[in-house]
Amino acid sequence: MILRAPRFEPRSLRGDISLPGDKSVSHRALIIASASAEPTRISHLNAGRDVHATAEALRALGVDLAADGDTLVVCGGTLHDPVAAIDAMNSGSTVRMMLGLCTGAGLRAQFIGDASLSRRPMEPVAAHLRALGARIHTTEGTLPIAIDGASEDRSAHLILVHPSAQIKSALLFSALFSRRALKISGDRETRDHTERLLASMGAGIRWDGREIDLYRPSVLGGGEIVVPGDFSAAAFFVVGATLAPGSAITIRDVNLNSTRTGLLDVLDAMGARIERRNLRERSGEPVGDLFVEHAALRATSVDSQSALRAIDELPLLAIAAAFASGRSTISGVRDLRTKESDRLAAIHRLLAAVGVSAEDLPNGIAIEGGSPAPSGIAVDSRDDHRIQMAAAMLGCAAGPVEIDSVNAIDVSFPDFFERLERASV
Repeated sequence: MILRAPRFEPRSLRGDISLPGDKSVSHRALIIASASAEPTRISHLNAGRDVHATAEALRALGVDLAADGDTLVVCGGTLHDPVAAIDAMNSGSTVRMMLGLCTGAGLRAQFIGDASLSRRPMEPVAAHLRALGARIHTTEGTLPIAIDGASEDRSAHLILVHPSAQIKSALLFSALFSRRALKISGDRETRDHTERLLASMGAGIRWDGREIDLYRPSVLGGGEIVVPGDFSAAAFFVVGATLAPGSAITIRDVNLNSTRTGLLDVLDAMGARIERRNLRERSGEPVGDLFVEHAALRATSVDSQSALRAIDELPLLAIAAAFASGRSTISGVRDLRTKESDRLAAIHRLLAAVGVSAEDLPNGIAIEGGSPAPSGIAVDSRDDHRIQMAAAMLGCAAGPVEIDSVNAIDVSFPDFFERLERASV
């Protein structure tokens, strides 16, 4: 464990790198595989703490997970109530989606988490699941949460009050584990990883970005899921290579699901040099390689829909805007207040580290780009893994940049620094 505050120096990024498995797909792969009594082999699973939290939660419910080399073999069978509270650590995905499983399987469970997770809102997913008959009790809308299965009175058609990939996934998992058909309306093209995986595993499902129809809620066992490289992990190297002079890097086997790649579209509009190569499909997800070179950027305006497709990458977009010529605006940032940390405040701290200020707008932020340079102000990451990695990329382009800690990075990307060093010049 690194105990002293690190300092990130300027560097170019060159060569080829690969990525950890997609964190969002990994959570869903584990849960969907658990719906079958037949074994499912999952390869390239994300090794971070968040996905580990989901795996341990499933074990607590009686799911059999066994390592076979680099592959995890998952077999569901008959599930049971856990003997103790399930600790989701820092993983909101674990809590929200496992609540759907417990609703569908009629299980009684309690979920707890660390201090950060215990501040994050859980009432939206609980309210939607209650419409399916779930008996869920939150603690003033947050953790701890207790669920006591579900009544037999279930709706067959729900409307999303809060369009969210995690909420709709919880609803779909409730249907999957209760084996009841379900229609969901009111989606707004949120991430469709659950729909894609269900289809690839044999479930009968249709979706168009607005409505989902799970008309055959069962999956096939005995199959294989290959998790693609995590786009959110790739995003750090995409932005780092774009901003750091002399960079030219190829990032292999990246998940290029269009619900996730809003960052690429915005960077394209800013004049970035990004090529998509070797496009193909892997377990229902579009996959490809990204070739990125250093480029001068121009300012842009990011609307709320584009921001939604880049919600985890908005701190990186803000960094890119700091290097662009002109004034950039990013709309639709309200949800950043309730991530692992207040990421809107974190954006201000990141930009201050290179002498750039930002103006808060109603549900937005404006950044006057120019020539970032070290300010001597250290970044306070608030133990947010994405802010810590963003600070590293900021240092590549305009270092030296100091940060209080990098100890949260293994939440999603345990070997981030090893890959950064391999790509550094």
